[in-house]
Amino acid sequence: MTSRNVFVLGLDEQNLATLRDVDMPDLRLHPLLSVEELQGDEIDLPALLDKATEQVETFDDTVDAIVGYWDFPTSSMVPMLCQRFGLRSADLEAVVKCEHKYWSRLEQSKVIEDYPAFGLVDPFEETSPPEGLDYPFWVKPVKSFSSELAFKVCDENEFADALAEIRDGIHRIGDPFEFVLNQLDLPPEIEAAGGNACLAEAEITGAQLTVEGYNDGTDIHIYGVVDSAPYAGSSSFLRYEYPSTLSEDMIARACDASRKVIRQMGLESVAFNIEFFADPVREELALLEVNPRHSQSHARLFELVDGTPNHQCMIRLALGLDPALPRGEGPYEHAAKWFLRRFDDAYVRQVPSAADIERVEEHVSDSWVTILVDEGVQLSAAAPQDSYSYELANIFIGAHSEQELHEKYEQCVAGLPFEFDEQDASGMAHGGTP
Repeated sequence: MTSRNVFVLGLDEQNLATLRDVDMPDLRLHPLLSVEELQGDEIDLPALLDKATEQVETFDDTVDAIVGYWDFPTSSMVPMLCQRFGLRSADLEAVVKCEHKYWSRLEQSKVIEDYPAFGLVDPFEETSPPEGLDYPFWVKPVKSFSSELAFKVCDENEFADALAEIRDGIHRIGDPFEFVLNQLDLPPEIEAAGGNACLAEAEITGAQLTVEGYNDGTDIHIYGVVDSAPYAGSSSFLRYEYPSTLSEDMIARACDASRKVIRQMGLESVAFNIEFFADPVREELALLEVNPRHSQSHARLFELVDGTPNHQCMIRLALGLDPALPRGEGPYEHAAKWFLRRFDDAYVRQVPSAADIERVEEHVSDSWVTILVDEGVQLSAAAPQDSYSYELANIFIGAHSEQELHEKYEQCVAGLPFEFDEQDASGMAHGGTP
């Protein structure tokens, strides 16, 4: 059997475990650059492209695909590298239409009505909101990830403070994104905006969900809908849960809007995920964000419920094959990725040891724990996260019921001994329980 050699940008241990469960016995996975190189403090995109190109060129066998599951710059690098090597991928312009938040909104507005009021903001020149937007609203860079530098502002003082913080950090992602924009023949309004602008948009509320699917060039397929549940009174995620618990009608509306938007973007040969807010009481739906990649955070959820991680979609599309994703063939009816967070800054005195994690995973069946902070650091100095919390750990769990899903999570948290200086236990949030 001839092997298929697939290079994965930013291949990490956690995703390697689920990638190995993709239904392709002839698959050979090869790391291409590290996560640290791709998501460092400075992103020198031309240098990263050259380094990746050299690594692929010196490979002593055939190269069948180059893929990635991370946000920018990985999501933009995949089509750029595939073009260099004549490999199958989405078109770079279609990817950037999704990634540039303002351009994406303009494209969405041509085919759907389910989106919030929005406007462009120059963080270096403007001091007032765009016309037609009232407080409260959100302001965020046109390109960022993990809700970095995204702020809800309720008055002019908060707007000014948000812009000041954005100005201080926007160039980290905005400058390399400018490099990508320069590879394209842009519409005048996008060329004028560039990569260091901001999107302001009206606040939207409701239950958050994510539609996952792909366009194989002949049709747009939806293979799953995942709920994103926040902490009470916060925009920070508590868990991703699959399958969605929303009504069939609301899910159908989100799937229909997704198909229209993906068709408008021209996004093909790659998986996508689109985030929505749904208000079942008012029967309202609002599209939040279009991502030209599948969600690696959901991979284990799909495996636990359907029997195969959604990575399979990414791999097989890149090889020109039918993704062939199963439904309901996993060992559980429910699965979730939980985010253990702290909402106050603190010095990390102790994190769970490898032995602590092993005990938890042995005691709570089909649970996986990843610690995201180190001992001896200040949380505010750790890796960038969202603007309102500090992520301590990720916990994946499979369960046969909603109740079991929550019980297993509480058992996991109870077995993970974090200790912080200068804060009491009420500073740690896990499922709303101090």
